[in-house]
Amino acid sequence: MLVGLAIMIGSEAATLAGIEPFASWNTPICWTGFILFADAVVYRARGNSWIRSSPREFAALALASIPLWVVFEGYNLVIRNWMYVGLPENTALRLFGYAWSFATISPAIFEGAELVAMARAGGAGKAGGHARGSTSSPRASTARPEPVEGRALLWLVVGAAMLVAPFVAPSAIAPYLAAPVFLGFIFLLDPINRRLGEETVTRDRAINLLLSGLLCGVLWEFWNYWSRAKWIYTVPIMQQWKVFEMPLPGYLGFAPFAVECFTMYVFVRALYAALSSRVGGRTIAL
Repeated sequence: MLVGLAIMIGSEAATLAGIEPFASWNTPICWTGFILFADAVVYRARGNSWIRSSPREFAALALASIPLWVVFEGYNLVIRNWMYVGLPENTALRLFGYAWSFATISPAIFEGAELVAMARAGGAGKAGGHARGSTSSPRASTARPEPVEGRALLWLVVGAAMLVAPFVAPSAIAPYLAAPVFLGFIFLLDPINRRLGEETVTRDRAINLLLSGLLCGVLWEFWNYWSRAKWIYTVPIMQQWKVFEMPLPGYLGFAPFAVECFTMYVFVRALYAALSSRVGGRTIAL
């Protein structure tokens, strides 16, 4: 726990002092510290955590986080809401920085959700502590797939329409369509995950993820603001109302983004399980 805390404080202090490599790599360094810190806090409280109890899946989560965020980078080519500045000129070093930064996104959100779940439960609580498919799991891996009918089918269609919208909208409208991008995968994938018998967005899980998204959003912007290698926003609204680099309304997007990360990871994990005949996995953010 102290190691993660020291990494966060030390990197931010070095960044403010302009000391390299921290000044240019502050964001991935601090997020690595946060992940270690949050994991240690959860493990100390209930003897179970992502890194300590499910290291292989944690590694898979970090690896999956890279292409899952690249999906949003692809959308940004259309909506043009952010850009990066101060990146290393060396291509290999720049790609390494991308990979490291992107690999921390989903782990940070899920570790944050574990912290929130633990806090809401008053300590050891019910924060995603069991391996999916174990006898103590809240949802056994043998659960039968549920049909996608009625309202679920409607949400699926709505989600698909949201995700297609930026590509068919006039170029002048596309920059205003960030909201459908950061909501669409929830509506599209959650019904599919339910049909596959996988974890879905329950009320408690949604609360944990939403609060984690807000927490992570504030930390993302805080650590990014003083970094030399950073992102800046080019959204066409309320640029005069910025908190750090983010226009104030943009913070509302971090909460659903966390839920979206959950639905995307569950879907990818289900595909991997189907292709590899692998059963089980960590129950996420109960």
